[in-house]
Amino acid sequence: ALLPYVPRVPPAALPGKLTATTFALERPCCVFDGHANASDTVWLVVAFANASAAFRNPPSQASVPLYEQLPTAHSYMTLETAAAAYACSAPSPAFLRVGGDTACGGQGSRDPCNGPLPSPGPYRVKFLVMGCHGPKAETRWSDPILLRTAGSPSTIDPAPVRCGSDVVVIASILASLGAVLAAAVLGAAGAAAWGSLCRQGSGTSAFARSSYRTHHIPPALPQPLPPGCTCSPPGLGCFVPRPPGPCPAE
Repeated sequence: ALLPYVPRVPPAALPGKLTATTFALERPCCVFDGHANASDTVWLVVAFANASAAFRNPPSQASVPLYEQLPTAHSYMTLETAAAAYACSAPSPAFLRVGGDTACGGQGSRDPCNGPLPSPGPYRVKFLVMGCHGPKAETRWSDPILLRTAGSPSTIDPAPVRCGSDVVVIASILASLGAVLAAAVLGAAGAAAWGSLCRQGSGTSAFARSSYRTHHIPPALPQPLPPGCTCSPPGLGCFVPRPPGPCPAE
């Protein structure tokens, strides 16, 4: 049976929705009810977009094309899941990731591998219901899915990007304004500091003047005359001792 469902990449923003080796798909919930039994399995067919029309459904589980055959067969089948997991009543994640298993492949086993995709594609996918006797139902092919590509190192220009003349003029004006602003701030800070120092200096000088006292020399007291000194004119000090008797008149 051909089901009208078309697989698609989620339209909403999703981290890792498309990478260089993987992509996300919406989970086909309620799509296979009425077309699959509990023992049936649902596979995802992945093919290069230009080879999807040539793909033929395998007649049995034993002839399912594996991941290792993608380079030569241009298609493979993966994500084998019990049909009951896609039922309406089954709790399940909203998305599937194609190419997310980096540990499988290259081991020669028959287990289905969901290995990284080897190239950007584009790819097309569809879901296929397989029973004990072969295919039972399938969805339509998706639109082409193109993966992201990494830039080649040879395409990176090592030279720095040159700014236009307008950008240079604007940058020069901004630099000048910054220098003027810095000078104004430094000038204001210096003036404030100088004023503070001046106020401190004035206070110290006033305190010094108010507390300064000159050295006081007390007036000379009259000294007693030495023995033998007699009358002498004022201010002339003591005469040489004379014999006792009245002082001669001056």
